[in-house]
Parts: sequence; C-alpha cells; structure tokens
Amino acid sequence: MASTVQPDPKFMRMAIALATENVRSGRGGPFGAVVVRNGEVLAAEANTVTSSNDPTAHAEVNAIRAACRKIESFQLDDCEVYTSCEPCPMCFAALYWSRCRAVFFGNTKTDAAAAGFDDSFLYDEVKRPVEERRIPFARVLGDEAIESFEVWKQSMERVDY
Repeated sequence: MASTVQPDPKFMRMAIALATENVRSGRGGPFGAVVVRNGEVLAAEANTVTSSNDPTAHAEVNAIRAACRKIESFQLDDCEVYTSCEPCPMCFAALYWSRCRAVFFGNTKTDAAAAGFDDSFLYDEVKRPVEERRIPFARVLGDEAIESFEVWKQSMERVDY
C-alpha cells in the first residue's frame, strides 16, 4: 500500500545533515531521523549507539522515543518519519509499532552495506527456525509465562497497542 503523503525534501535534508554531523562530531554512526507532524518537527535525532553504549540507540528509535515523549503518546499515527537510511530490521519494526503514517529514507540498505552496515544477516536469522539461529533461543517455563498474558486479557486497566 503506497503512501499518499508527499515527502518534503527539507525534512530529508535535516535527517541527512544530522547523520553527517553525527559522524563529524564523533558522537556516532552516519544516521539521522526526523519525526514530523503537520509540518512541525517533533523530534530530530542521530545514532548514539557508541556514545551511549546502547545497541538500540539508532536514530529512528531515538527519534521515535523523543517524539512520543513530546506528544505524550506511544503512537505516531499522524506522523511521518524521515531517515537518512533505509531502516534496519529493528528500526523497521519500531516504525511499524509506532504506527507512523509514512517513512521516507535517503540511503538504501545496499548503500549501508557498502559502508559497513550490512543487516542482511538479521533478515536471514529471522527466517531461520528457532533451533537453527546463531544465537541460541529456547523456550523456558512457557506454562508459567502464559499467566502474564492471561492476566493481561482480564485486566480492566489494559491499554491495547
């Protein structure tokens, strides 16, 4: 399903500038992201993986977190996200979970791979059966863990997302 939202080059240029300055300043990788709602920038963030020692601190995740805090919501359903590079699998999932209405990117995942950021192994790992993944995954205490879902289904306080 194609987006009917038209990209605004000024926001993409902002994401690209964030990515470039992030490298020049030594703060992190060459990635920037901007969250926009109704033409207003809600958040503009760069990658801070190495400076924060946080493997989840990708530009898109940082921008999603900042924008959600600003609007006091866990959903960005009326927002567009401009990112300097096609999102990695983690950011792809985070963008879907944010419910943003469009994502615009500059560099492709092929461009990223050529610069040393090859995420293809992650796509491959997700497709593998659990028992064949490089990092062992194993279910433990599933019969006990299910209780949290049972409590969730019965909760009058739950907020579906």
